[in-house]
Parts: sequence; C-alpha cells; structure tokens
Amino acid sequence: MIIAKNITKYFGELQALKNVSFEINKGEIIGFLGQNGAGKTTLMRILTSYLPAASGQVFIDGQEVSKNSLTVRKKIGYLPETPPLYSDMTVRDYLKFAARLKDVPAKRQCIQIDKALGECNLKDVRHKIIGTLSKGYKQRVGIAQAIINNPEILILDEPTIGLDPTQIIQVRALIKNLEYERTVILSTHILSEIQQIAHRVLIIKAGEVIVDKTLKDLLKEFNADLEGIFLKLHLAKENQG
Repeated sequence: MIIAKNITKYFGELQALKNVSFEINKGEIIGFLGQNGAGKTTLMRILTSYLPAASGQVFIDGQEVSKNSLTVRKKIGYLPETPPLYSDMTVRDYLKFAARLKDVPAKRQCIQIDKALGECNLKDVRHKIIGTLSKGYKQRVGIAQAIINNPEILILDEPTIGLDPTQIIQVRALIKNLEYERTVILSTHILSEIQQIAHRVLIIKAGEVIVDKTLKDLLKEFNADLEGIFLKLHLAKENQG
C-alpha cells in the first residue's frame, strides 16, 4: 500500500531524513514515534506530497507520489498537528467546503458528509459554529475533514495534542474504529496511545528509522511497556554516538 525507498530531506544544511525506507500494508495502524525534531512530521508531509523529498521515492498503491501527486492525494486523508479549520463556519458547512475541495462528486457530498459526521460523533454539533466547540470536538472535525473523501489512507499528526483525558479516550476510540477500514499512520508523543491502537511501531531518531517492528514483537522482545522501550532505545543510540 505504501512503500518508502531511501527518503532523504534537507532543510538548508540540516539533514532532516536520512535514507528512510519502510513498507506499510493495507489496513495496518502504524505508530510513528520520535522526539521533537526527529523527522516525523517531515516524513508525513512527504508521504502526503505536501513536501518533496531531496532524494528517494514514495509509492502509494503502486503510484509514485512525485509523479502522480494529484491522484495520490485523493487516496489520502491528512490531519496536520494544527487542524485546518475555519472557526466562523458551522461544522456541516465546513465539511461541505472540504468535500468540494477534495473533488467529492456533487451527488455524493451529502452522503459523505453524513457518514463523516456519524463516524466522528459530530451529528449533535453539526449546525454549531466551529469556533464555539471544545478542543476535543475541533479535533473530531479535523478528522472528519480528513475522511470526507473516503480515503484509503489516513495520516494523523498528533491528533490528541492538548486534549483532556476524556477527550483523548474519545478520539482514541474514534481512531480505533477506523481499524481495517483504512490504513492509518499515527504520530503522537503519548506512548500509551500507540500501545492501545497500533499494530506496528516505527521509531525515528535524528532522521533515521531505528525500529520497525510489530507492537507484539517489540513488547515481547524487551519485556517492557512502550515507554520503557522508547527510553531504552534512545539512550542506547545516544551512548553509541
């Protein structure tokens, strides 16, 4: 479904990604882990074609992203760390706007809007102004716009950042409900979140993938929770340096 081959990216003299390679199968939920500045967001933006790689290739469903970016974007739903919301619009009007932007056929727009409202538990607030909603509801609206075109791949960058514990549980349940229906890539600093949702874990440090394993195998190998594993791997990498 997703193949990344030797992805490298520079910002000036800073090498943000160093020959990153991996494959993701259809229906998997992948947890991207890494400290601030590790390269997670840069990699996600390259996968979505919002940023070009300096070198390397990304294939989405057999199509190379750099050569077929418009076609590939139709297969992807993307939630950046700051959701692209318009605070003066109602939830339903915003989703209609998002559907048009993503070329959802006119005859399917109402169907897709209602489906997204249902999946994200937004029907009760569909006529409310986005600016009046809580942070948790705004995150749901952000996820709803990401799935409005029924994409095969969903890429979520820190979807629960700034939420209270109850809101985190609600958004986590929403993401879990997308399991098997879509391929999901999830970046977060909340390790327990990954442990409860992900099938597989990619850990990135200083632009390199240092771990690519199923969650089950990773937990079994280290006989520890994900937080302990994460700290151990980063300390080991630093000591090697």
